[in-house]
Order: sequence, then structure tokens, then C-alpha cells
Amino acid sequence: MTGDHTVIERVRRLEREADWDLAPVYGPVSPPQEPERPRHRPPDTTGTAAVLPQGAPPAAPPGPAAQLPEAVSAVAAPVARRGLRGIGLGTGLGLGRVDRERLEAVVRTPLHRSYRIAVVGLKGGVGKTSVTLALGSVLAETRSDKVIAVDANPDTGTLSGRVRRETTATVQDLLVAAPSITGYMDIRRFTSLTPSGLEVLGNDPDPAVATAFGGEDYQRLVDLLARQYPIVLSDCGTGLLHGATRAVLDLADQLVIAATASLDGASGADATLEWLHANGYGPLARRSVTVVSGVRGTGRVVKAENLVAHFESLCRAAVVLPFDEHLALGGTFEPAKLRHRTRRAHLELAAAVAEGMSHPGAAVPAG
Repeated sequence: MTGDHTVIERVRRLEREADWDLAPVYGPVSPPQEPERPRHRPPDTTGTAAVLPQGAPPAAPPGPAAQLPEAVSAVAAPVARRGLRGIGLGTGLGLGRVDRERLEAVVRTPLHRSYRIAVVGLKGGVGKTSVTLALGSVLAETRSDKVIAVDANPDTGTLSGRVRRETTATVQDLLVAAPSITGYMDIRRFTSLTPSGLEVLGNDPDPAVATAFGGEDYQRLVDLLARQYPIVLSDCGTGLLHGATRAVLDLADQLVIAATASLDGASGADATLEWLHANGYGPLARRSVTVVSGVRGTGRVVKAENLVAHFESLCRAAVVLPFDEHLALGGTFEPAKLRHRTRRAHLELAAAVAEGMSHPGAAVPAG
């Protein structure tokens, strides 16, 4: 097959060559069209690392013998090329618009009920909030569904501070008003709408109030939101033992586990997966997607291909996001300011998550 490249080769090419813009344009979404038959062209030279295992189930749960420092340094052979089923990433079967349309078709997977996605990680500073906003933006824009991102961090998260706020209302205010809410517009008064169509519901800035938001509160909130929003994302904190976070895990259909390419950030994701397996969330961990965000600095950095090889053996998919100055600044999230390959990687992340929506087994919480 023309252009049959390994993930390692694709990552290396991505670092040294120019971008082809496969990213969503973050504007009005056009109706889906029948993809064009790809012409014979030279192999694609800029794939990002999106890995979805096919066939055999993932390896056994992580344990003491699979610690990250050893696992990521033991990859001696190239990782076999894998990709989204039917997408053709890394196969040289098309460039630009054709691949983007195929990815968007996966993102538009039909849903039969409200679907709950949680972005989690035992370590702070690994990009959970950025991943929540980017994933939610691509899902909202590409699907044209109502998608909401909720700040479920009991330690006063920063989700609502990363968007241009239309209201100072919080999850606590919405719950107080719950008895009078009869439809979508009643909830819309409590959210901030971003240019992509993603809505954001913030938490209380007072740590005492935010910490008091418990598991029963989160369940009531999700019950309320699920009546109006096809997709509910939760941006979680680092405390997996907190009542609200345990409720998030019990209700989640799918997890997105945040990591970075630093040794510390990757070890945190490894510890998160190990904790999930040890605390009864093994099935949820195995159908999760791990997102490795690129970093820039002088610390110890693990090669992207080694991280992909490690995490794809523990969960359903591993996606590498390149370093991007706009995300590193941590200010207002504006997709139009992202580099093309970052936006393309976010589209691949959304497609990886959406593929999990299409399998009935992926929609059964592991509570």
C-alpha cells in the first residue's frame, strides 16, 4: 500500500516538515457531503500520532511490572501502523480536505442518548482544561449538537476562566434553580457560549463552596443536563477520592486521560490508569483515550512514539498533541489562534473519542 508509514515515522516527519491543514476551520459547519474519490498522490507527509488498537483486547491492567520509566524505554522496534478504522490516516490515501471529511464523519457518530465524557488525571498541570475545551469545541462545531463542558473540579477549577464569560452563574446556582427549570433556555441562562458552539458551566470560585459540591450534587446536575445536551463533558480535578469525582467516574461513558510528554506528566497518567484498575474502573480505563500534550523545557521528555506504544497497550487509544504556544499561555481559549497541526490533532482526538460512542459496549458505565 502506498505510504504505509509507522507511527514513529509519522511523528518524526511531523516535527520537521510543513503542515497540511486537516483541521476544522472553527466556523459555520457545512452539511456533510459525500467524500471525493481520492486521486493518486504522493504519500501524506504530516500525520499526527492517533493510535487505535484493533482486533485483540488491550493488555492486562498495569501493575508494578509495567512502571512507566521502564516501559517507555524498552521500545526497541517501530510501532506497527494503526489508525482510525476507515479513515486512512498514515496510509497515503488522501490529503487535506478528504481526510478531514472522513474524520468529521466519524465525529458525527449518531447518539441514542446523552453521552458523558470525563477528562481526568491524578496530576495537575497536564492540560485537562485545555483538552476539555478543545475536545468540546470540535464536537460542538462538527456535530452541530448542543455540547456542554462542566467544571467538576472540587478545588475550584479554571474552566470558566478560559472562555469569555456571559454570566457569573455556577453549577451551584443551577442546582438551586433546578425545580423551576423546564427546558433548554432555562439552563442557557447559567452558561457561557463559545464561538464554536460549546457551552461552559463554571464552578464557584470560593474553595469552600466548590469543595462542598459532592457526588449527589453532580448526579443531580448530570440528570438535569442530560435532558437537554447530547454530550456532557466534565473537567475533573486531581482528587479521584473526592465524592464528586467518584460520581463523575460512576456516570462516565468514556474517559479522556490527560498526560504530557514530560516524565512527570506521563507518570501521572500511568498512575491514573493503575488507580482506575485497582479501584473497580478497569473496563472504563480500557476504553479510555490518553492524550499526551507536547511540552517545551529543559526537563526530562519522553519520546512521543514510546508513550504511544505504552499507553495504547493500556487503553483504547493514544493521541499526541503537539506543543502550542497558545495553549501553553493558559489564557482565553481561542481555537483560531492554534497552529494548524494542533487543530488537526484535536480533530483526531475528537474522532478517537467519537469512535467509542459507536460501540454499544463503550456506553456502559463501569460503576
